[in-house]
Amino acid sequence: MNQLTVAEQLAYLTKGCVDVVRESELRSKLERSVRTSTPLVVKVGFDPTAPDLHLGHTVLIRKMKHFQDLGHTVVFLIGDFTGLIGDPTGRSKTRPALTREEIDANAETYTRQVFTLLDPDLTVVDFNSRWLGVLTSEEWIRLTARYNVAQMLERRHFRQRYEKGQPIGIHEFLYPLTQGYDSVHLRADVELGGTDQLFNLNVGRDIMPGFELPPQVVMTTPLLVGLDGVEKMSKSAANYVGIAEAPNDMFGKVMSASDDLMWSYYELLTDLSLPEIERLRTRVAFGDLHPKRAKLDLAQRIVADFHSHDAATGQRRSSSAGSPTRPSPPSSWSTRFWLQTTGSDWLK
Repeated sequence: MNQLTVAEQLAYLTKGCVDVVRESELRSKLERSVRTSTPLVVKVGFDPTAPDLHLGHTVLIRKMKHFQDLGHTVVFLIGDFTGLIGDPTGRSKTRPALTREEIDANAETYTRQVFTLLDPDLTVVDFNSRWLGVLTSEEWIRLTARYNVAQMLERRHFRQRYEKGQPIGIHEFLYPLTQGYDSVHLRADVELGGTDQLFNLNVGRDIMPGFELPPQVVMTTPLLVGLDGVEKMSKSAANYVGIAEAPNDMFGKVMSASDDLMWSYYELLTDLSLPEIERLRTRVAFGDLHPKRAKLDLAQRIVADFHSHDAATGQRRSSSAGSPTRPSPPSSWSTRFWLQTTGSDWLK
């Protein structure tokens, strides 16, 4: 992977991303990295608000792996301090703060689970209480002076709550500032997050020049749609695949996804390139590959990532029994057009 050109690295790293602020800056940072043989510092923060991870979380973790594949330094930052504040993202009311005991227990589980994808020898694990917990009162005041209330109200959820007369705790304004200060302390070149984190990530980008640091590049990944094909994947919606689930449960759940959803999962949950995925889609569209076989391949890849190749192969073997041997035309295509396109005669 280190032999890729800067253009190839850029394509690999931005695959599946929604926002890249800004791509030209990422290119410049990659060029500098190659020129100086210095890896980029890539920061990703996780507040330990729940004890288990599902495939939706791994979209972001896989992007971290992509940076690792190219030799960059990935900082897996556990927000044990920011977890005490509570991320206001997507909240119509103040989030209850976690206890220190809950944070510690969840952080231990998170750390164990992320290494199913990440290389533990190449991952820096840190806790933001190390620097946020020791800031003096004067330093906190100086930090809060770097942003204003009007800027905070640009955040949609804050603005909506303000307009409806719903309370906003002062400590909630501190959350994006503390996340931004994490980037300052780590001297981050890049920060990754979900699309719902765009405001928080840009706060870090905004305040870094005030600390005489170049602004970090912000990259967001989409929120993975759950197995129902409608809502984002979450335990509360019961449409999730947990990464600690047994191989047969994981395999079966992936196989239950719709054919359309399968392609989104290929893009966000595998390391296949976009051209490779497009070639698979074309084969399915023209009848060279049955959609169930494509989905079997997907499920096998996912189980192998979180369990083992042997477990994945075993699930594939048992699930393949009774697989269709002939493709059927997509429902939107007429049988006549299907026959003319593929030359198949088995539908006659």
